[in-house]
Amino acid sequence: MRDARKLLVALGEPDSSVSIALVGDAAIRRLNRMHRGRDRATDVLSFSALDRPRTKRGPKGPERAIGDVVISLDRAARQARDYDGTLERELRRLLIHGLLHLLGHDHQTTRERGRMVREEHRLAAAIGLRWPYGETPRRGRAG
Repeated sequence: MRDARKLLVALGEPDSSVSIALVGDAAIRRLNRMHRGRDRATDVLSFSALDRPRTKRGPKGPERAIGDVVISLDRAARQARDYDGTLERELRRLLIHGLLHLLGHDHQTTRERGRMVREEHRLAAAIGLRWPYGETPRRGRAG
C-alpha cells in the first residue's frame, strides 16, 4: 500500500489521509451486509468521510481524512489468479477503485463507468501499474 500517498497526490488530495484495512471474506461480507444490505463477500468497500469536517493532525496542520478502504485479501487473491496477475497488483488496483469511490466516483451507469475507468487508468499510470484489466479474465470476473 506504499502507493497510497502517490495516489492521493494524483487525486489532488496531497494533505489527505485514508485508512486501508485488509480483511478476509467473512469480515467484508459482514460489512457489506451491515452497510449495503448485500449478504455476500465483495472485493473492496469504501466508506467516505468527506461529509465530516477537517481535523487537525500532526505538525503539518489540517489533514482531511477522506475515509476507509476495506479490501478482501481472499477475494483479491482469487481475482489475481483469474487475471494471471500478482496479489500485489490486484491490491493496487482495488486501492485505486476504492479511492475513487471515496471521492464520489461510481459505475452504475455506462457514463459513470466510462469516467471511472478513465480515472482508474490515469491513477494506474501515476503509480506505474500496468492495467491489464480491460480484458475479460480467464475464469470470469468476480463481481
